[in-house]
Amino acid sequence: MEILMLYSCILGGLPILGLLLWWWNELWYVGLNSYDKNGAKLPPGHMGFPYFGEMLSFLFYFKLLRRPDDFINSKRLKYGDGAGLYRSYLFGSPSVIACSPTVNKFILQSEETFALQWPNVDLVGTKSLVAVVGKSHTRLRNFVSNAINRPDALTRIAADVQPRLVAALQSWAQSPNFKAQIQVKRLTFENIGKLFASLEPGPLLDEMDKLFQGVMKGFRAQPSNFPGTACHHATQCRRKLEEIFAREIEKRKNRITNGEKVENDLMDGLMQIKDEHRNQLSDKEVLDNIVSLIIAGYESTALSSVWAIYYLAKYPNVLQKLREENMAICKDKKGDFITAEDVSQLKYTNKVVEETIRMANVSQTIFRLATKDVEYKGYRIPKGWIVILWTRYLHTDPQNFDDPLCFNPDRWDKPAKPGTYQVFGGGARICAGNMLARLQVALLLHHLSLGYKWELVNPNADITYLPHPIPADGVEVLFSKIC
Repeated sequence: MEILMLYSCILGGLPILGLLLWWWNELWYVGLNSYDKNGAKLPPGHMGFPYFGEMLSFLFYFKLLRRPDDFINSKRLKYGDGAGLYRSYLFGSPSVIACSPTVNKFILQSEETFALQWPNVDLVGTKSLVAVVGKSHTRLRNFVSNAINRPDALTRIAADVQPRLVAALQSWAQSPNFKAQIQVKRLTFENIGKLFASLEPGPLLDEMDKLFQGVMKGFRAQPSNFPGTACHHATQCRRKLEEIFAREIEKRKNRITNGEKVENDLMDGLMQIKDEHRNQLSDKEVLDNIVSLIIAGYESTALSSVWAIYYLAKYPNVLQKLREENMAICKDKKGDFITAEDVSQLKYTNKVVEETIRMANVSQTIFRLATKDVEYKGYRIPKGWIVILWTRYLHTDPQNFDDPLCFNPDRWDKPAKPGTYQVFGGGARICAGNMLARLQVALLLHHLSLGYKWELVNPNADITYLPHPIPADGVEVLFSKIC
């Protein structure tokens, strides 16, 4: 009897304990600080449970329900518009979610007030382009933009990547049933690895591919570096990649010392650039940047390409128009390859690329840190809080795009409403390789549409959204050459 009474007390107390925990973060972070001296109040929302905050709710919508946009929709329904701002506790920090074009623009254009922030900066590299500020950022960004985004660089890259692309498509047709996610990622990683670090296909490249995948799984995970967590695994993968690239840096230094020929790739360029005092980058700076640049160039391009294959199978009318345009540009050309200048003339193809990138939503969030108290339309963003720009929601909000979940390249006959299209970020930190990503997807679409046909094995496959959106079956296709 006493044991039963004890169990009853425990079970009866659990709801009360849960309620107390639910309000603890709210009292701790909000409490008497709801308003500042000017009357500005914290954005609407709730801070969730201690330590976890709203991560459980985030995972519920992204992993269990697989309706990620309802994470924001539920806040809009419960708390109203809130000027596009909601308070929360996510990724280990008190946070303000920003999900409207105007507030996102305000934040992205105020870099001194909203400093760059990552949930786990060690995964991207503390000395990398995406983490440094000031002159260091300007120097690295100028170098990377010149190396991979200028017209002459894109011309060279288009010539370099197409032989591997064409060979890959021919091999796919020999094994007609495959998962596009696996094959496209392999192709993209081989191209990026070659362009950025002269990496050749083989066991080492395969090992590095697995390590990069492990790192990326930690980007949107709770920053808890305990064994068994995604963050811990990502950190271990990052360290192994650093060891591999550290050995490569030493090899290249020895070649330079011995007067041997250098690779003339992005990695060698990083080793040679100098600041205004003629100082070269340290080994740590080279290492952090080559790892982060490969991650950025690899994942976004690969996933966008996979989604292009998926949507073109779903929308045969789009594929037919794409095929007609690409056939027309080849009528007067000799050889199997096109140039970057040719790609710029493919108007419909480029609309397909933009629509694919919008719907793929590879970069779902951007993180910033409030360096001081900021007031925006009567709401206060406290100093030291993380601001999470929920860019995914911009691209799926019916207020920004008509019928946003419909794949419609013709919507790009008109430019998007200001501030609603932020697939590559915005402000001074817009992705330095945005044109390279667009070029690679366009080249794949060109060669696919000319010579191949495919259909989805599981056209109604569920979508997984973490760490990035992708059909759960990896986009399994039946693939063949057009006779």
